[in-house]
Amino acid sequence: MSHRPFPGRRSVLRGSLAASAALSLPTALGSAPAFALSGRPEAGWGVQAGDVTTDSGLIWVRSDRPARMIVETETSATESFRHPHRWQGPLLDADTDFTGTTRLHGLPSGEQIHYRVLLTDPDDPRRTGEPVAGTFRTVSPSRRKGVKFLWSGDLAGQGWGINPDIGGFRIYDAMAKLDPDFFLCSGDNIYADGPIASTQALPDGSLYRNVTTAEKSKVAETLAEFRGAFRYNLLDENLKRFNAQVPSIIQWDDHEVRNNWYPGEVIAASDTRYTEKSVDVLAARARRAFSEYFPISTLRPGAKDGRVQRVMHQGPLLDVFLLDMRTYRNANSPDDQTVDPQGILGAEQLEWLKRELSRSRAVWKVIAADMPLGLVVPDTTEGKPNIEAVAQGDPGAPLGRELQIAELLRFIKHRRITGTLWLTADVHHTSAQHYQPSRAKFTDFEPFWEFVSGPLNAGAFPASALDGTFGPERVFVKAPTASNVSPAEGYQFFGEVDIDGDSGELTVRLREQDGTVLFTQTLQPGRVGQ
Repeated sequence: MSHRPFPGRRSVLRGSLAASAALSLPTALGSAPAFALSGRPEAGWGVQAGDVTTDSGLIWVRSDRPARMIVETETSATESFRHPHRWQGPLLDADTDFTGTTRLHGLPSGEQIHYRVLLTDPDDPRRTGEPVAGTFRTVSPSRRKGVKFLWSGDLAGQGWGINPDIGGFRIYDAMAKLDPDFFLCSGDNIYADGPIASTQALPDGSLYRNVTTAEKSKVAETLAEFRGAFRYNLLDENLKRFNAQVPSIIQWDDHEVRNNWYPGEVIAASDTRYTEKSVDVLAARARRAFSEYFPISTLRPGAKDGRVQRVMHQGPLLDVFLLDMRTYRNANSPDDQTVDPQGILGAEQLEWLKRELSRSRAVWKVIAADMPLGLVVPDTTEGKPNIEAVAQGDPGAPLGRELQIAELLRFIKHRRITGTLWLTADVHHTSAQHYQPSRAKFTDFEPFWEFVSGPLNAGAFPASALDGTFGPERVFVKAPTASNVSPAEGYQFFGEVDIDGDSGELTVRLREQDGTVLFTQTLQPGRVGQ
């Protein structure tokens, strides 16, 4: 039986949006919403659900002032909240930029959960703001319902921000219509290094007009500026509606901090945009803001032991392995070393991934990478021909970071791990690559697929060159011939993964921003390679 949407999701959202209509994006271009000091807390940035499991989920909100977070849940089909379960959440204050997350647990499996968030005055609980509602489905323990999810990345990049003239981040409405179980964001949730001006010139001489904020007028350096970059995207009504309807699974990449960053990097003195030259300092501030603005089960604001990499179990059909290809990597370089124990994952994360893959009993094992494997992604930020991702363009035996990927691919083959595929974003075009040992220099692996999507709302770029080490064949690609093509001109993409509950077949569809299907590939379950 194919995956079918559950009823009732949109009706509850209509009610929530009506309740929060006063919080909509202003019609006047160039301003962020201002909240009157009415004495009642307001949740003008919407709600989010994240890292949902069979019996739990995280709910996120931001207040405009100190408030106590309360979540009410209802599982009845009427969505009446007549007999809700009430969850006492944290006190939201300036220490977390008035954001907070509440974990709901003991939920029924495979059910539609309706929730609403109330913000109360911590000194007078009778003073409560308008409730903001959302919904999500808990993971089903039965395979017959199937699983459907979407993925993409790269939001508000290259100076292309929220443009009311084209409907803002309209790709989110197209994604919401597919009613997925969850959305996987493959990184670049913000562009902390990309200021957004009020206008940007288009090739035809017209202007792309942006909503602007003070924090997005420069590169992010302070904690307040990083927080402001995350808040900026939540000014978009499409994104807020989507967040209220679809739970997320979030990972990060470079632009949450700075283009092509790596641990220990020191910004060149010639880059006068930055007064703070230590990338480690910037990354710590960005990581804190990231943990404050997304509901992620393995991260808590201010905690030093949190991590981005994790496994999200989505029932018997699917495990999602989220990688962090940023925090543990070695320095960007020509990437031609013959020994590289650190690589792009770090030795500890590589062992964690191998261990978790071998433990998984899911039919499909999606490896969610924030960077592609066989696409050459250069790094010229230091004026040198360095490499940012894995492949360096040498089609011979594995070198540099490829050595770590070769070890992983060999492990998957010899442990007979079935049902693996790779999903990523980062390169601002969409494509499908099939990796085949018979075409490769390194041959000790089984064939596999890598699918690329994005951007959500950012500049689009030409297709990346391929590196022949692992034998990739580009089966499909859609990309512009020019660089930094604006969202007004198209080339914005997302991907869909649909797993059939009866057959176990997994179908990938690469889609344009309006939902048009560009490419389809169906994979068979139970195979080590295909």
